[in-house]
Amino acid sequence: MKLLERLPRESGGDYALRTIKENIINLELPPGSQISENELAAEMGLSRTPVREALIELSKVKLVDIQPQKKSTVPLIDYDIVEESRFMRNLLECAVIELNCEMATPADLERLRENIRLQTLYLDSFYSAQFLELDNQFHGMLFGIAKKSQIFALMQNISIHFDRVRSMALSSVKNTKIVEDHREIVNAIQRQDKKTARDLMELHLNRYTIDASTIRAAYPQYFK
Repeated sequence: MKLLERLPRESGGDYALRTIKENIINLELPPGSQISENELAAEMGLSRTPVREALIELSKVKLVDIQPQKKSTVPLIDYDIVEESRFMRNLLECAVIELNCEMATPADLERLRENIRLQTLYLDSFYSAQFLELDNQFHGMLFGIAKKSQIFALMQNISIHFDRVRSMALSSVKNTKIVEDHREIVNAIQRQDKKTARDLMELHLNRYTIDASTIRAAYPQYFK
């Protein structure tokens, strides 16, 4: 497991939740793997209580399967849940992108483009975890510009299932079209072209479907 740096004033429970979740998304704790409450606590330098609470929270969104008296497991990926996540994101993000066309300022556009420049750097260097973080920041910025940041935060729980497939896509496909999508989306926002921006976002969020066969071929052991 890859340990994250603990943030200032971050509680043990929040740190455990953030660390375990990121390791599941980035496949450091891959689907099907067993996880021990005691081992996780020792690795993170925490007591068992915050780790147990984190695992319970993750079990609520079906990212951890807790078995009494046994080690917990990271469930195999259920494509029905992934599709549900994609469906929700498609509805919300296509609506948000239209608001962006009305509300984005020149400063907002420059921040988005700076994020894309960093995405290009990390994708070219094959730093998939850092790229995925920047990708999430990009989408979070779009919600922020539309003044819908709370919706983005609420969306994150179910989006985790979608993010696991996105992480696999970056490792197995190395799809440079993702960055180009972002670039074209920002250009459409600048032109205030709602239809094009919406169409581009829908295409962008559907790329995992386009790559599904490649992803499954690369990681057959990770899917139900």
